[in-house]
Amino acid sequence: MISQLGRYEVLGELGQGAMGIVYKAKDPLIDRVVAIKTINLGLALDEKEEYEGRFYQEAKAAGRLNHPNIVTIYDVGKSGDVAYIAMEFLQGRELRDIMNDGGLLPVDQVLDIVAQVAQGLAYAHEHGIVHRDVKPSNIMVVRDGHAKITDFGIARMASSAVRTQTGMVLGSPKYMSPEQVMGKEIDQRSDIFSLGVMLYEMLTGQAPFNGENVNAIMYQTLNAVPAPPNTLNPAVPEMVNFILAKALAKKVEDRYQNAMDFAVDLRACRDTLPRSGKQINVSPPGGERKLPDAIDISGRRHMDEEEAKPAVALSQAFDSAAATMRLAALTGTGEDVDELVKTLKVVRPSAEAIGRAAPAPRPAIRQGPAEPPAKSSGSNLMLIAVVILVLLGIVAILVA
Repeated sequence: MISQLGRYEVLGELGQGAMGIVYKAKDPLIDRVVAIKTINLGLALDEKEEYEGRFYQEAKAAGRLNHPNIVTIYDVGKSGDVAYIAMEFLQGRELRDIMNDGGLLPVDQVLDIVAQVAQGLAYAHEHGIVHRDVKPSNIMVVRDGHAKITDFGIARMASSAVRTQTGMVLGSPKYMSPEQVMGKEIDQRSDIFSLGVMLYEMLTGQAPFNGENVNAIMYQTLNAVPAPPNTLNPAVPEMVNFILAKALAKKVEDRYQNAMDFAVDLRACRDTLPRSGKQINVSPPGGERKLPDAIDISGRRHMDEEEAKPAVALSQAFDSAAATMRLAALTGTGEDVDELVKTLKVVRPSAEAIGRAAPAPRPAIRQGPAEPPAKSSGSNLMLIAVVILVLLGIVAILVA
């Protein structure tokens, strides 16, 4: 192991990154511990230029970003054939390692972590940076469940001199968006799709698009529609089904158009859930870790192997248009519904259609002692119930 990189004193090896070794080091000038990501530039000549360009692109991209949910870049340099980036040393764990510990996190914590990542991505997108490789191994979780995005190594900026060749696919197959799979031009909505894949996996313990090889995964990404997450984990509220349907829409125009809207919906849903109070273990366990064979969920449906069939289609209600309408209804704002009716080109139901609406929604389950609601609260609930009935009428008409 090397002992010095520029002015930094190497203290130990943290692991292998996408393009080189990551070290723990000390900056003697200000007595600060940092993480140093390196890349060996002693590669074949035809690869050296591309790798070095991508490495400095990461430094330039991430160095422009100053956000609580994005790792901070301090310095960039070169020592012999080794280029390096000195960045914030995070005392926590990769989200991938936390997920591999053998169980699912409480739903409220999952929504909180993903909302934080969405906020960080929204900030990056505002600065013209698309991450292109959003996945659990590129998310660090530190104390109190605080999430930070790392590794902008394949991020692409509009002003970047390093260009991706036409049709060249960058990213991790399980988390790539349909447009990324096809090698098309991508924008911030591709990151939103990848984050939706990550959210689905965190909630259910399985990726929404799977296969025996890369081609099979890509085919699933382009063609398959995953089962609603609450059919795999009953603890997931129905609202999350609609949020994920919108995040995982195949067409970019049907998806969330910016990550902040995604974050707002996630937080709105989280605020309706009771707090689990469970602390996330961000201390790396000692010894060698083994990946669990399976992740069990209390109340999860069990099927014999011959009975298990991949879900490739969903009900009519589980699509991006219905998701948008349902989210608008849950807010109780008529203006949003009016705007969506125009955007989605849906005809408002007549009084007769409202009368033929489906049965009223199931009553909410109280978490504590029942208390008589205030008058204003009852009025709001009545308004929301009426709006939901109208929407159910719309769905009934569309299905018919």
